[in-house]
Amino acid sequence: MQSTRRGLVCSAGAAGLLVTTGSSRAEEGAAVELALAELTRRSEEANAALLRGEVDAYRALITLTEDFTLMSPFGGKPSRGPDITEETWASIGRFFRNGRLRQELVQAYGSADMVVLAVIEHGHGEVGGLPAQDWPLRVTLVYRRHGSEWRLAHRHADPLAGQITLARAAALARGG
Repeated sequence: MQSTRRGLVCSAGAAGLLVTTGSSRAEEGAAVELALAELTRRSEEANAALLRGEVDAYRALITLTEDFTLMSPFGGKPSRGPDITEETWASIGRFFRNGRLRQELVQAYGSADMVVLAVIEHGHGEVGGLPAQDWPLRVTLVYRRHGSEWRLAHRHADPLAGQITLARAAALARGG
């Protein structure tokens, strides 16, 4: 994200969050810092609920923008907001079971109107009928302000939290 006067960057450090602002307006920086903290907390809570199969709890915490895009960790064509029907939500709720999640913040960027979170979701649960297992995901979340509310505009997740070889990456790229 391009640096602006109103921007705020925060990263995970050994002692917690390190925050620097390029803004000369302390109130704007403080508001963005609060948004970063709140969206980081809410994202972890919502995705933990989703991994338990509690789609209603997820939806109570996260509102999607009308032009929302989802790039699933299972690949394929990106989903868009209008594609996510009530039946889709019900299916999502059945897809995940008995999970738990801890979120690791890698980097966060914020401005008055947009927040980007780069996280690693350390999940464990039953997914798609498979026995319970670890599901670490690298995730990018983009939130956009809509009035006084923050809405999720984009989620991109991949299961490559552990390093893979170039040969394996090439095989995946070929669809193998």
